[in-house]
Amino acid sequence: MTGTQQTPVNKAADARDRVHELLNAHRPQVDELSAIDALLVTSELVTNAQRHGGGVAAFSVRIAAGLLELTVADRSPRHPATAIGPEKFGVGGYGWPMIQKLTSCVVIVPTVDGKSITVTVPLRSDLADG
Repeated sequence: MTGTQQTPVNKAADARDRVHELLNAHRPQVDELSAIDALLVTSELVTNAQRHGGGVAAFSVRIAAGLLELTVADRSPRHPATAIGPEKFGVGGYGWPMIQKLTSCVVIVPTVDGKSITVTVPLRSDLADG
């Protein structure tokens, strides 16, 4: 397991930096596509928390058993929405299906002041290719 990072983040860029540092420290090295997926999911979850959830209340990330486990808590009890039907041209709803596609597990847990979303992103190593 590569160490858990629980430092506060306020921007998607800060969160991506934390995940990038963790991925770079992991051995064997994570392949480029896995890293891109992990960073994209991180950006979407943190941006959603900022835009729709009243801000990031907590952030943690760790690597265990070939998975990146990422948790983002926010201050809204509302679950993420998907842009479908007549609302599909409204604001938001496009990142959530992508998050679901790039992750192997999504768990949403109510908290006292909002919700916590934990996802796992499968990681492949550079060694798997060669």
